[in-house]
Amino acid sequence: MRTPIAIDRRRQRPLHRQIYEEWRRGILAGRFAPGERMPSTRELAAALRVSRATVTAAYEQLVAEGYLDGHRGSGTFVSQELPDRALGPAGPSAARAAAAPARLSAFVERLGPIASREPSPAGVLDLSNAGPDLDLFPFAVWSRLVRRHLRRIGQGLRRHAEDRAGHEPLREAIAAYLRRSRAVRCAADQVVIVSGSQQALDLCARVLVDPGDEVVVEEPGYSGARQLFAAAGATLRPVAVDADGLLASALPPSARLAYVTPSHQFPLGASLSLARRLDLLAWARARRAFVIEDDYDSEFRYVGAPLPALQGLGDASRVVYVGTLSNAMFPGLRIGYVVLPSTLVEPFVRAKWYADRQTAYLEQAALADFIREGHLEQHVRRMRRVYKARRQALLDALDRRFGARATVLGDSAGMHLVVRFDAPDIATRARRSGVALRDTRAYYLGAAPANEFILRFSDLGERALGEGVRRLAG
Repeated sequence: MRTPIAIDRRRQRPLHRQIYEEWRRGILAGRFAPGERMPSTRELAAALRVSRATVTAAYEQLVAEGYLDGHRGSGTFVSQELPDRALGPAGPSAARAAAAPARLSAFVERLGPIASREPSPAGVLDLSNAGPDLDLFPFAVWSRLVRRHLRRIGQGLRRHAEDRAGHEPLREAIAAYLRRSRAVRCAADQVVIVSGSQQALDLCARVLVDPGDEVVVEEPGYSGARQLFAAAGATLRPVAVDADGLLASALPPSARLAYVTPSHQFPLGASLSLARRLDLLAWARARRAFVIEDDYDSEFRYVGAPLPALQGLGDASRVVYVGTLSNAMFPGLRIGYVVLPSTLVEPFVRAKWYADRQTAYLEQAALADFIREGHLEQHVRRMRRVYKARRQALLDALDRRFGARATVLGDSAGMHLVVRFDAPDIATRARRSGVALRDTRAYYLGAAPANEFILRFSDLGERALGEGVRRLAG
């Protein structure tokens, strides 16, 4: 008998499984038509030089799944109605039904689309990139610390049940670092480690917001936070920002939550004045509302002394302090933290547990040593000097090439500037001259000013920044 299928004895896959898969593949491909008679188990076993029990096991599986029909005394045949066809569309109406979108939850319907950014082509100077300069990060030190904990990881792999709030040495190190650098008033048991600041904001929405609640957001402001609160069913209440930060006098009386970036307002860069900070805290206390303080890049301040965190002023029982190390170190780290009033620690830990159990242990352990041994603060001091020089190079180039035709906002801190150009064709000029820019429209709920752009300086050298501005000036 000529064998209609082939098996490979060198494969580790069992022979009965190979026979089953070969017949199933041939039936679905149409090589064996519905109603076609199958070789007997004895014939096929002899042709393939395997035991009859091996062929019988394969046939029984095919019969059980509906690919073959066995008739006592008549033989075995390819089934007239294949199971895979029953699952597929039977005609034009079924095809239309199959193409219909799935019914999704209201949460997903409220989520905005993910804004994707393609890498800039070769030769393009990217003034829109949001990241730190990775070439200057001490990866040799980081690798050594990771290897150190790889040798000890056996115990850590079992610690997620105990360390639900995060690796205890890391929480202690972060609490001490924040007390030194940001005047945050906290103990380690108020710190919850999260998988980046975006997860921190997601947990805030889950724990603090019900559908219909009013949430104050800055106008303009960070779109990633706005989208999370909107997806949670909140009603967004935008409050304008000026040179002194959020207009605290315009806070609505009925809001349950306010999301702010007081140290370096995103994107315009203002620092919230002391008077407005106190007004904001008084509003939260009187309304029994909470304030989320997103301190996303406070390490990098170039004018005056670093501003203390809002959380460290007065009564901190209404402030949720959110921070990340992605901007200071590298974006792929994906470790952030939340400093919570004591009444919120347990609900946040519970929400975190059901979200993802625990942020990756190995990175937490290495980061604890990175902070405790002084590497983080040493790296921040170095990058503050580098970024300050790059910021100044960008400011000088803008002044030299544009003068009064470029109004700079938020240049005292952070990793970017906002520039309003008195040049209506600036976006067209950027495209033609090979400069990548990002305007601020995505950060406004209302109308955005014309020709307002975010210019990043953190990961471009001083010469490249000057060249980028030269190209924009034409």
